[in-house]
Amino acid sequence: MTDNPYATPTSPPVLPTDDIARQLQGIQYPLTLSFKILALASQATVTDASGRTVLYTKQKMFKFREHVEIFTDNSRTTRLADIHANKVIDWSARYASTDASGNPIGSVGRKGWRSIWRAHYETFNPGDNTPDFSIREENPGAKIVDSIFGEIPLIGFLTGYFCHPRYLASRSNGTPAMRLTKQPAFWEGRFQIDKLGDMTAREELNLFLSFLMLVLLERRRG
Repeated sequence: MTDNPYATPTSPPVLPTDDIARQLQGIQYPLTLSFKILALASQATVTDASGRTVLYTKQKMFKFREHVEIFTDNSRTTRLADIHANKVIDWSARYASTDASGNPIGSVGRKGWRSIWRAHYETFNPGDNTPDFSIREENPGAKIVDSIFGEIPLIGFLTGYFCHPRYLASRSNGTPAMRLTKQPAFWEGRFQIDKLGDMTAREELNLFLSFLMLVLLERRRG
């Protein structure tokens, strides 16, 4: 059977246009964010459902509040993004992220005193002064129990299997976009990331980095 000469030509697939799009192309959800809590130089890794590394960071703990370098994998040869704080010590400090070329990806900030009992963060796309995403803790009671008993030997191991704080990222119109859920794990913090709605590659990375900073800041806060 010959091809129809009048058929509409098949369009070639759209190729990623920048490093972020290429890095996130074809990732499979759910993702896993693992955070090593025993290392002096703390490290965090995001992998997809197939085991592929999406992003990686490793730095001394006191540096996390000032500057975080994000790489494509644990070889740390290719930088994907950087995160800088606009204030070193402040309840409402905003953390701005840029790609390897210095172009803005977005920013995230904790909602000040309103975030003391129930975590509430706001994520901004580049150039926006109003939040594009709101990240709220869905079950604050689980975090309280986890923070109280999590540092106690043996008991702390058990709380990790029963207390699973959840954080939901929603668009400004209330549409769910992504969820972060703590998972049971020994010797490390482990979280699952589920994608709940459509978004661009840069919005995805912006939320990944927002969740990363949320985990680091909430752990420091206890």
